[in-house]
Amino acid sequence: MSITLRAADQCRYDIVSLGEVMLRLDPGERRIRTATSFDVWEGGGEYNVGRGLSRVFGKRAAVITGLVDDPVGHLVGGRITAGGVDDQFITWVPSDGVGRTVHTGLNFTERGFGVRGAVGVSDRGHTAASQLRAKDIDLDRLFGELGVRWLHTGGIYTALSETSAQTAKAVMEAAHANGTIISYDLNYRPSLWKSIGGQEEARRVNRELASLVNVMIGNEEDFTACLGFEVEGNDENLSNLDVDSYANMIDKVVEEFSNISVVATTLRQVRTASRNDWSAIAWSKDTGLVRSIERPDLEILDRVGGGDSFAAGLVAGIMETGDLQKAVEWGAAHGALAMTTPGDTSMATRSEVENLAAGGSARAKR
Repeated sequence: MSITLRAADQCRYDIVSLGEVMLRLDPGERRIRTATSFDVWEGGGEYNVGRGLSRVFGKRAAVITGLVDDPVGHLVGGRITAGGVDDQFITWVPSDGVGRTVHTGLNFTERGFGVRGAVGVSDRGHTAASQLRAKDIDLDRLFGELGVRWLHTGGIYTALSETSAQTAKAVMEAAHANGTIISYDLNYRPSLWKSIGGQEEARRVNRELASLVNVMIGNEEDFTACLGFEVEGNDENLSNLDVDSYANMIDKVVEEFSNISVVATTLRQVRTASRNDWSAIAWSKDTGLVRSIERPDLEILDRVGGGDSFAAGLVAGIMETGDLQKAVEWGAAHGALAMTTPGDTSMATRSEVENLAAGGSARAKR
């Protein structure tokens, strides 16, 4: 693949993520509106990728984000470091006492079951991460002095506020100038863009940032909503999807954005909240289109973070092997395993990922 990474011994970090890290409150098998207790996890679309690369694949990781300097913020911060992610580039913002001007994001999420789909209710307005500016981050030290091999960010972070996209652009430009590979997950969320210009603004922002991206990740809705490219002939039944339709779309993407070396996406058909068909495809200039093992009727415990774990496995595969087929298999396997446990972040082990990616089964290991 045409991905040239900086040498590991010249960099402090293998992976740095830019994005918001929220406190997830999980009612388990219950509903949000009837819950009397919640499990607590940390999570965020961009952060989950770096955390997975740290805990599962042994990569040196850090996160760029903002948190409030209060007990809730430090609860999230403590979970970040427990996940093996360096916290020195967290911007700690003083609390105003009541959260009127700044607070740490909260995300109440039901897992769903059977015919009842997963439900997410977030409280992320005026968060510390959404107010983060490039001047708050020592970009010269991070990308120049310390060194970073890979930066991951995406469309969730850029939609948080009218300024977060500007912050993302500045960070991506600093990374690009220092030879850092950049991956970007389009992750279109209509609710986040609604108050800052809607889909038109999402498309303007993402098309601008796409010119800095080496590895682009997203599903067919993401590519249409964020970049304006459509999968022709998609009948929404991904288990019977004409993959040639994706190949045609990818051709259009890379024709316009020649800087993009790899494009990848998960293919998910939701049969019920508990059973999904699951696979993934990826493309590179050198390899062409490849597809992972198909996992029809995959049992799901908690689907949140499955796509992020796919991205983590994909990045790990590219970093370590340079083999796109292996990378997409690692990504699809890691995403599948992450959805068997609660919380946004992966609880899988590297050996489990490699075994499943190679076609291993779920037989008991004793």
